[in-house]
Amino acid sequence: MRIYIVEDDPNIIRILERIIMDKNLGDIIGRSDNGLDALEEIELLNPDIVLVDLLMPGKDGISLVREAKIKDSDIQYIMISQVSSKDMISKAYQSGVEYYISKPIDAIEVQTVIKKVTEKININKKLFQIQSLFSDETKNVKREQNSVDGIEGVKTVMQRIGLIGQSGSQDIINVAKYLIDTNQTMADYTIKELCSRFTDNPKTMEQRIRRTATIGMVNLANIGIEDYMNEIFTEYSNGLYNFEQLKIEMDFIRGKSKKRGKVNIKKFIDGIVYYGKRQ
Repeated sequence: MRIYIVEDDPNIIRILERIIMDKNLGDIIGRSDNGLDALEEIELLNPDIVLVDLLMPGKDGISLVREAKIKDSDIQYIMISQVSSKDMISKAYQSGVEYYISKPIDAIEVQTVIKKVTEKININKKLFQIQSLFSDETKNVKREQNSVDGIEGVKTVMQRIGLIGQSGSQDIINVAKYLIDTNQTMADYTIKELCSRFTDNPKTMEQRIRRTATIGMVNLANIGIEDYMNEIFTEYSNGLYNFEQLKIEMDFIRGKSKKRGKVNIKKFIDGIVYYGKRQ
């Protein structure tokens, strides 16, 4: 992996470099002590992974990631900071950060996080290579297998957030399977149009899906309240739901607000399909 480090503390840079080199986690292709210079170099060097400090002079880590993601959404970002504010951490995830490492630096944590991100990158690269090399006929066979694997992945995701067995769980599985089989997304349909393919009463089906998706939001919100760094929470909170709405739901559960979070059904289903394919 090609790794770039953005950190204004030279001691932290040395620690990170030593961990990366000793554990053979990748090649360090560059480093910067401020966000302004880093933004230019990231665009020029095109790294696979960027380790970025949250608080820096000139441009903070959140602003850096948000702007860099617009130019290249494939680069993976890992935030590093001693800040423990949940609001700041949530903003980091919203900006496009994949994982969060706390200071003081722990070698095992750095190694674990970088390996997770590396695995994700390698999987995406392998999928792209397979799609590029196979003939149309082989692609069709692969697509059928992916459909089976994808649906099993969808079920796994739903199980992890406590949705298997809910009234609308089979509806969600049916919709996800259709999208996977046809290689489409929710951008191609309205909810009503898609539900109409499965029932003569699409409104009722949509209501079941919405209730079930809402249960998933409540479950994730409770996980986040209990442990903000929980793997399930960090994995799915921003991919299945609008993070700001999830935060509203968390405040409601805490009794800080009378307003509840809202579910975007299109985002939820597209997220379920995306994570299902990755399982």
